[in-house]
Amino acid sequence: MTESANGRHVLIFGATSAVAAEVAVLCAARGDRLHLVGRNPVKLAEVALRCAATRVTTQTADFAELERNEACVSEALRELGQVDCVLIAHGDIGNQLESESSIVEAERIFRVNYTSVVSLLIPLANHLEQNKAGTLGVITSVAGERGRPRNYSYGAAKAALNTYLQGLRTRLYASGVSVTTIKLGPVDTPMTHDHEKHALFGKAAAVARSILRALDARVPEAYVPFFWQGIMPIVRNTPEWLFQRVPFLSGR
Repeated sequence: MTESANGRHVLIFGATSAVAAEVAVLCAARGDRLHLVGRNPVKLAEVALRCAATRVTTQTADFAELERNEACVSEALRELGQVDCVLIAHGDIGNQLESESSIVEAERIFRVNYTSVVSLLIPLANHLEQNKAGTLGVITSVAGERGRPRNYSYGAAKAALNTYLQGLRTRLYASGVSVTTIKLGPVDTPMTHDHEKHALFGKAAAVARSILRALDARVPEAYVPFFWQGIMPIVRNTPEWLFQRVPFLSGR
C-alpha cells in the first residue's frame, strides 16, 4: 500500500531493535512512508511485514563499519526521497566485565554506542540543515547520567553521545531542524534478557508510543518512561560517599 497524503517520510536506523520496530509499526499505522535500516535481513523483513499498512522499503547495514556509514545514509536518503523524521535506535550494552580487562571490548562498546552514531549523524545533520527542516531523534540511555559499576563503559559512551547531541541541537536550531535526545530507561527486550527485571523496566510498545510523542512534539530531551525524569536528578546528585554505600546504585 502507499502512504496517505498526510503521511510523513520516516527513516529508522537500527529498525530491528524491539523498541524501534514498535515505533515503525506505529508510524505505519498512521500512514507514514518508511525506510528501515538494520543489520539482520531476516529480522528486517519481519519488521517490514508488520508495517505492511504503508509503503516500506528496507536496507541492510552494519553500523559498526564506520567507513561505510556515509554511503549508507546517502543510499537511505535516495530511497526515501524527502525526509521528515529520522530515528537512530541501535545500541549494545556490551560486556562490562570484559571491557574492564580488554580494550577490544571497551572500544567496541564505544564504537557501537557512540562513534557509529556520530558517523550517521554527520551526513544526516548536514542534509537536514541544508533543507532547513526535519526532526532528528536519537535513543541514548539514562545510564549516561552517572557511572555505575554494572555498566559504566556503556554509560560513558551514552554520556558522550548526550553531550554531542546537545551541541548538535543548538547548531541546527537556527535552520529549523529539531534534535530530540531520548534518554531511555531499561526496557524488557532481548537486549536486557539477562538482567533481573524490576518495576522500573518499561515495555517496548508503551516506550515506543512515548518516543513517537516526543518526536512529534520536537522536544529537546525526553526521559522514557517519563518517571525517569524524577529519578535521575536523585541519581546524579547523590554524594559519591553515599552513592558507593547504596547497593542498588553501586552494585554490579
